[in-house]
Amino acid sequence: MSQPHSEVDLKPDLTDDVALVTGANRGIGAEIAAGLAELGATVYAGARDPNDVTAADQRAVELDVTDNGQIRAAVDRIERERGSLDVLVNNAGIFSRSGPLHEMDEADFDRTMAVNLRGPVLLTKRALPLLLDGPGGRVVSMSSGLGRFTEGRMEGEYPPYRLSKVGLGGLTAYLDGEYGDRGLIANAASPGWVRTDMGGDGAPRPPSKGAETPVWLARFAPGSPGGLLWKDRERVPW
Repeated sequence: MSQPHSEVDLKPDLTDDVALVTGANRGIGAEIAAGLAELGATVYAGARDPNDVTAADQRAVELDVTDNGQIRAAVDRIERERGSLDVLVNNAGIFSRSGPLHEMDEADFDRTMAVNLRGPVLLTKRALPLLLDGPGGRVVSMSSGLGRFTEGRMEGEYPPYRLSKVGLGGLTAYLDGEYGDRGLIANAASPGWVRTDMGGDGAPRPPSKGAETPVWLARFAPGSPGGLLWKDRERVPW
């Protein structure tokens, strides 16, 4: 069942908002950061090497989501410089091309979970006091069609990636259940198959298309729905 975007109230711009985007130095993350900046947000662009962030209208921040110290330092910097955080986009991720579970390399599983699930959980944990400080803080997490687990969607390989995205969906639902009544709006976006280092050259969608829905979710006004998965600006089942 889909929910058309016409039923959602959007902020007209993000002029007064502060946003943090992980994995913002390339691919979909770079497009998300650019889209938020174009809407007027103060954008902190997280990257393992901040020198990879070259956009003049973004603030590069060193952020490896597997590094607890860098997570703490990034959020502390935002609080020190801006005193607020309105949008967190959990975009950084890796894709292990593992075979089926009985062939899976355990190191691939550990690394994928560390980047794709543990990182967003701990970064969100650290950012929550700022996100809850004002009305309508938003958490947008990048999911995937490979992480949709209803209606028999789990056939195929890549268990580390699939299960990490299922967990990210659980985080999204948990944030809505735990903090939704305090104004937090947590949603996940499925960008589709996108031409990035992860998606490969054969993917049909450019990174700009993959960024459209997460940027749209970042514009959700207070009182908007949360705990949901969206693709092409419509609700889709987990």
